[in-house]
Amino acid sequence: MFRLDQFGFRALWSPYFFIILLLLTLLYFAFLFRHQKRVEEEGLSKRQGVLFVFSVLLLYLIKGSPLDLLGHLMFTFHMVQMALLYLLLPPLFIAAVPDWLWKRIIGLPFVKPAFRLFTKPILALVLFNGLFSFYHVPFIFDFVKTNVFYHELYTAVLFFFAIIMWWPLVNRVEEESELSGLKKIAYLIADSILLTPACALIIFSGKPLYQTYLSGELWVKSLHLCVPADMLASLGPIDPEVFQIMPPLYDQQLGGVIMKLLQEIIYGSVLIYVFREWYRKETEEPDPGL
Repeated sequence: MFRLDQFGFRALWSPYFFIILLLLTLLYFAFLFRHQKRVEEEGLSKRQGVLFVFSVLLLYLIKGSPLDLLGHLMFTFHMVQMALLYLLLPPLFIAAVPDWLWKRIIGLPFVKPAFRLFTKPILALVLFNGLFSFYHVPFIFDFVKTNVFYHELYTAVLFFFAIIMWWPLVNRVEEESELSGLKKIAYLIADSILLTPACALIIFSGKPLYQTYLSGELWVKSLHLCVPADMLASLGPIDPEVFQIMPPLYDQQLGGVIMKLLQEIIYGSVLIYVFREWYRKETEEPDPGL
């Protein structure tokens, strides 16, 4: 029978990860309190504070809640994770950090050159969408999904490039803004198009692509990424089919469809926001002929 509680509390709720996120949140607000004068002068809205806490909670939901375990049991939940982690969380995180703090981070000598290079719009689009698509090549996926080190490394790198990809669209640091108005709209449309081939491959494949969800041996290896070894050993032999509520091919196709739907919802919301901002600025600018 499909029972998640047999994997134990640590696998379901990742208490150590929760503690790490809590400490990071406390450090963030402690840093702001230490620089209270700067905050008063250059600002930190209540909205940004709430948004930062919400971003941390969302990260915990994605990587620390039962959703993380479900992502190893079924491909559908894996794609939900991908959409939330790389398409929803980055713009929220960018908006949650004050502009003056972003300037301080970007201004670091070892950060500035790389950041300026990678946030070039075309390069940012190609790198993120290329890495996302590359990740879902079957043999790459199976290798990364069954190796703790490479999984954590690839997740971190892809999240970094997700930040890079979203930066030209949502950052409010004036010195770093390279896109405005209709260019942002074109950028977002191009981003949506570049992500489509990977989703299409997953949706329209006539057979299951990923052995991680088919092979018992690889499936158990993938569980080591989120289930403590002692708990996994106590379960004895387990069959991935026990945790599949639909055939693997349907699970894979549903995952691709959900990814594409969430992408369109998120991108559509950002598109409306960008269009409204552009329209507001256009209508507020004085007529140069007056």
